[in-house]
Amino acid sequence: MEDFSYLGSGIIYLREIGGTEGLKEIGNCSALNFAVTETTVELKDFTKPGGGTKNEVRRIESVEAQFTMHDLNADNLARALYGVTAAEVTAAIVDESHTVAAQGDFIPTDFLPSAIGTVKVLAATMVEDTDYEKRPGGIYIIPGGGIDPADAVLISYTKADSMTMEALVNSGKEYEMLFDGLNEARSGKRTRVRAWRVKPGALANLGLIGEEYGAAEVTGKVLSDSTKVGAAISKYFKVEIQD
Repeated sequence: MEDFSYLGSGIIYLREIGGTEGLKEIGNCSALNFAVTETTVELKDFTKPGGGTKNEVRRIESVEAQFTMHDLNADNLARALYGVTAAEVTAAIVDESHTVAAQGDFIPTDFLPSAIGTVKVLAATMVEDTDYEKRPGGIYIIPGGGIDPADAVLISYTKADSMTMEALVNSGKEYEMLFDGLNEARSGKRTRVRAWRVKPGALANLGLIGEEYGAAEVTGKVLSDSTKVGAAISKYFKVEIQD
């Protein structure tokens, strides 16, 4: 008998149902699992003492798909957090105005900066590392420096090329999912799985500080697709295995 041991790797693609784009690769994923849950209706045997089961019917209750993404780009986060994305193009921002509440405050710039230039108060240029300190996302007001509370601080900087994601502004979307995989246990022979309707749930945890690589674990339902018809055609997903 041929050995069909399985150790898989591969690429997951998603296509928004009702959208205009094709299947999009979602990057490096460390897990993809399908879980089928059944309900059982049992008829007990009442004909003799001791009971037992006379008959039973098993029905599919649900099918879940779980995948773990490690490419935490804006598009993947939007899929997992019901968000929308937008692109910010690099540009020079001149004299962006902010108000200081107190010395020791951090002032974030309105856009993600790639480089911070001058910082001014009432047209007087402040001294870096005496009045303020440049940080990746803005400036820190140094206590004892020349910037006082209620001063209007004018920051000039270069806006970085970036993608933004506004979380939790959409309802959940449905996707077609395709896994294009290779079975390392069979010398790289191909395995392909296609699920017709997958509705991912919202990401339960987004770890932003830690000692391990970030991961977004998403679990969703595989829904029945009424367009798939035929006695031997699955409405949920199909698996193709290379001989």
